Amino acid sequence: MSEERVSIERRGHVAVVTLSRPEKRNALDPATFDALDAAARSLSADRELRAVVLAGAGKSFCAGIDLGSFAGGEAVFLKLLSRREGEAANLAQRAGWAWRECPVPVIAALHGEVFGGGLQLALGADLRIARPDARLSIMEIRWGLIPDMSGSQTLRGLVRRDVALELAWSGRIVPGEEALGLGLVTRLADDPLAEAIALAEAIAKRSPDAVRGAKQLFNHAWECPSHDGLALEAELQMQILGQANQMEAVRAGLAGDTPQFGPPVR
Repeated sequence: MSEERVSIERRGHVAVVTLSRPEKRNALDPATFDALDAAARSLSADRELRAVVLAGAGKSFCAGIDLGSFAGGEAVFLKLLSRREGEAANLAQRAGWAWRECPVPVIAALHGEVFGGGLQLALGADLRIARPDARLSIMEIRWGLIPDMSGSQTLRGLVRRDVALELAWSGRIVPGEEALGLGLVTRLADDPLAEAIALAEAIAKRSPDAVRGAKQLFNHAWECPSHDGLALEAELQMQILGQANQMEAVRAGLAGDTPQFGPPVR
């Protein structure tokens, strides 16, 4: 992993993943795409992990693509558009989509500029906590482009189609307060990183089977036909019922104790 691009700090069962190019407002260059992909793959395979926080060092979460770093020409773009066998998302799309596929909750802490690819990265998280003065934009139109880092998929569950089109066509900058009203962010906080870590640590104290199951359920059942969603709901619940972590949740709840959960069952 490119440690100068992305750092990972473990806090017990929580991982804080930080974009670490503050001098560039954490703009995305080819090395950052590689580092984000490596981080997501590593954390997704970690059975001890229970929550992830995405953050940006310095004055901004992420100001978008570092255009100057793509002067290498066609080879660089072909790399970003490449995909591994069996995967739907290419390398550029995985910067956002990989966090949607991560089996544990992912919370983005947003401040400063959250532009273009930076917003698409944040949209890949399950929750977004933003400063009121954060500035968000689907900025690709300014460069004659469409959102191409999984934004078409992550936006559709958050905002109306006409809102997504207006933002994509205009490229206008949306302040945190408006972003909350539109559905781009989950809630506002003066210190979004502290809030995100506190929430992640609270989630990490819940049964990892139920937490992972809820993410899988809502990721798949939200858009599918009702009968498929109901079937998945029942299937996932049957996999959890009677397992060690579910029984520990019941025991601790009845006794008023702090539960001691083990690894997830799946």
